[in-house]
Amino acid sequence: MTTSHASEVPDQLQEMGPIDYVILEWPGREPQGEAAPLLADLVDRGIIRIIDIALMAKDEDGSIASMELGALGADQAFAEFVGASTGILGQEDLDEAANALEPGSVAAVLIWENRWAAPIAVALRRSGGQLVSSGRIQVQAVLAALDATEDETSKEG
Repeated sequence: MTTSHASEVPDQLQEMGPIDYVILEWPGREPQGEAAPLLADLVDRGIIRIIDIALMAKDEDGSIASMELGALGADQAFAEFVGASTGILGQEDLDEAANALEPGSVAAVLIWENRWAAPIAVALRRSGGQLVSSGRIQVQAVLAALDATEDETSKEG
């Protein structure tokens, strides 16, 4: 058997943008539905494509339970994403995500394609290039760095 090459990958995969995962946590309470419409708007505008989504709760004793989409919030906040499950998120992934959660919290775990970046990713692949690293800087870290820079500037002035 030969090793799969990029040219043998289905066309749909060749045209995809970078894939991200996020874990959204609501400590101590269920979400009230503010985030789901914003995610839906990103999908509607073609900025992202939800590939997989799972909801979970972590009890105060640390036990984990899966939840049905639409079971959260007054207006069944995530109900519109029912069916956005490809099976990429497995139990092992959810167990790992649970490690990041505080006891007594509810979370949504999402995998999405960054459709806005697909043309760049496709061009990169076609030219023989590849993404070799990616990361994310937390907003809190940016704010702390800006505060430190502001403090340093005020000391100099």
